[in-house]
Amino acid sequence: MAAACAGMEAAAAAAATAVPPPSPPPSAAAAPGLSELVCAQGRNVKAVLCQRCGSRVLLPGAATFARRELLLPAMRKKAAAAAGGGGDVVREHWLVRDMFSFENVGFTRDVGNVKFLVCADCEAGPIGWHCLDDKDSFYVALERVAHE
Repeated sequence: MAAACAGMEAAAAAAATAVPPPSPPPSAAAAPGLSELVCAQGRNVKAVLCQRCGSRVLLPGAATFARRELLLPAMRKKAAAAAGGGGDVVREHWLVRDMFSFENVGFTRDVGNVKFLVCADCEAGPIGWHCLDDKDSFYVALERVAHE
């Protein structure tokens, strides 16, 4: 079953062939804005919100910054999602180790060995990813959420 999760990462690697390898956790010289989101211990300084409705997904300090290339389906309406299509390679995530740390998140049905994370209020997403083989790792893509 771990092959399904590895396949998502392999697809992300194939989609990003010209991209340099992931870099270490952010520092003071990191990309502008990232230092405002991550504290010295690597945790989120600000609350994580749904981009569409503003619903609170995570409280400050509830997640750790992580870099990992994952392929997430494109964010679009359900009708467009049913028609199929590509996805986006995302590299910067909030890593949550306990599903009960979330304030407001929903999970899709199993897609292979993966569940995608969505906003529980407006169902926008996927905003993140969870492999069923690793019960303690939930990834929320930074580019798919807002911060306050």
